[in-house]
Amino acid sequence: MKEVTAFVGVRSGSERVKNKNIKNFCDTTLLDLKLETLKKVDGLSGIVVSSDCDDILMRARKHNVEIHKRDDYHASSKCSNSEYFYNISEIVKTNSVMYAPVTSPFVSVETFNECMKKFQTSDNVVTTNIVKHHLWLDGKPLNYELDKSPNSQDLPDIHAINYGCCLLSKDDLALHKNVVCRNPIFYVLDEIEGIDIDTSFDFTISEMLYRKLKNL
Repeated sequence: MKEVTAFVGVRSGSERVKNKNIKNFCDTTLLDLKLETLKKVDGLSGIVVSSDCDDILMRARKHNVEIHKRDDYHASSKCSNSEYFYNISEIVKTNSVMYAPVTSPFVSVETFNECMKKFQTSDNVVTTNIVKHHLWLDGKPLNYELDKSPNSQDLPDIHAINYGCCLLSKDDLALHKNVVCRNPIFYVLDEIEGIDIDTSFDFTISEMLYRKLKNL
């Protein structure tokens, strides 16, 4: 059994939605929802919450998880994704990492468990959504021929990484500076479970969906 630590990065500043990680979300917060979910996942060796904000770390501590005070640079918009991912490899102590951002509130315990099972026999498990749209890049169609435009359901499956759950070894994380690396196994989520909250619109719609699904 691989030793896996779930890493939850929660910085204080949000470019599009102010304090979205600890903003009221259906009488709780995205952070609390994520930690309550992760505590139910089978086989995790631990959970680490990393933040530059003392208030966020105090909230996380109530869940009896490990906390890490992130330095200003790795919590800033100046820090690239590659630098951020490499920094995670320096923080996590176990040989394997689960990257589980709080901005994916619909990823279920069952999905996390299935991803953990697949990770036991693979190098990298990544959640995705299937994209079925007519896509263009650099002035030409990307996934179909201009004079042979298919119905959208007949387009090839293109995987859009939603980062709901990413599992890999700490060594691969450090080497590739990415949570998606060699030979990824894609675990496809449905449209709701794969939602990533990035904008105020996303937040509002997600809260409405969550209330409806939970009969709140």
